Amino acid sequence: MEQALTPSFVRSVLDAVDRADGPEVKRLVAELRTADMADLLELLRQDERHDLIDMLGSDFDGEVLSELEESVRDDVLDRLDPKDIAAALSEMDSDDAVYLLEDLDEKDQREILDQLPAMDRAALEQSLDYPEYSAGRLMQRDLVAVPPFWDVGQTIDYLREADDLPDAFYEIFVVDPTYKPIGTVPLSRVMRMKRPIKIGDIMETEQTLIPVEMDQEDVAYQFNKYDLISAAVVDEHERLVGVVTVDDIVDVIAEEASEDIRLLGGVGEESISDSIVQTTRSRFSWLFLNLLTAILASTVIGFFDATIEQMVALAVLMPIVASMGGNAGTQTMTIAVRALATRDIVPFNVSRIITREVMVGLINGIMFAILMGLAGGLWFENLELGGVLAAAMIVNMLAAGFAGILIPIGLDKMGVDPAVSSGVFLTTVTDVVGFFAFLGLAALVLS
Repeated sequence: MEQALTPSFVRSVLDAVDRADGPEVKRLVAELRTADMADLLELLRQDERHDLIDMLGSDFDGEVLSELEESVRDDVLDRLDPKDIAAALSEMDSDDAVYLLEDLDEKDQREILDQLPAMDRAALEQSLDYPEYSAGRLMQRDLVAVPPFWDVGQTIDYLREADDLPDAFYEIFVVDPTYKPIGTVPLSRVMRMKRPIKIGDIMETEQTLIPVEMDQEDVAYQFNKYDLISAAVVDEHERLVGVVTVDDIVDVIAEEASEDIRLLGGVGEESISDSIVQTTRSRFSWLFLNLLTAILASTVIGFFDATIEQMVALAVLMPIVASMGGNAGTQTMTIAVRALATRDIVPFNVSRIITREVMVGLINGIMFAILMGLAGGLWFENLELGGVLAAAMIVNMLAAGFAGILIPIGLDKMGVDPAVSSGVFLTTVTDVVGFFAFLGLAALVLS
């Protein structure tokens, strides 16, 4: 029975590590699946992790390396001998091996690659030559390809006898004499057909071919759009060079979603396993940028210091205007960033989406203007002040609708990931417009 990674189990492992009881450690982790072992290593402190790896010795499963977060993986790699890493790579699918190698510096890569057989080394080096985050890095080189004139019997015999096939596959690719893919046959169909039937007679000619340099986000989009399980990867001459499978795409989708969430929050590539120094360093630059935008908003307030001195109520109410605009803009921005990532915003519908978001901002602005205008007027027994608050609310909610949709679209047009900078620009716009509209109108109406 497979072991669950429960708190009591983790404590049992730590107790065994603290006692330096190597046999007990090996017994405890023996039933863990690869992903659970990776989670266990990520839960431990660095010194505990090192002790655990040392106690496992040659029993450490190299497959775990492809499941680890980058910072933990680098730490584990530093603890392992290059020969052990090379042995683990030789047992991995080529896509997992490339994933493991790609973030290492050139010296470490070379040291590990030199331990591999010449054929495996050449294949990995070629994959590493493709652009980062491309289909060439993502693909698996091991696949099943047969000519169309083979019959089902020949194909099944080949699958049984060949010793260089992938461990798991879903489709058989049909290729012409130049090794260009001309169709696919689901493995289940092959198993159901009579032996004399030709592969060319049962293959599907409609297929999605992935260029080897296509960005992994675009590959994921193709899988999502066409409900693919696997897809052939072709080079610039349209020859078959690899295959991308749905399990790789699940990882890409999770990785891209996590990246966007972190970027929107201004934490870059930070992970929960990073040290205090690493975390502080990664957050400081983003917080510094936010400080500059806050100073800009404060400068706007400074222009109206005399007005605020005359009516303290303005200082009480102006954060409401800015925060409502910021929250409304964040709603719009979140939808826009997600729609851009999923290709739901295209030139054909962009004007309609912009109009929709601006109208939503305007309508919400009017409704909250009525609500807060009455509340502010009654609170401070000043209907003129309530009118100023209402007008400023409409202006800032309208600006939030504009900024929330236009900023991500503009950044995307400039080739910048809208998840990276949209939040800072949006906060600046809604704060500056909110303060300026509220205090400016107050200066005109109440002075």
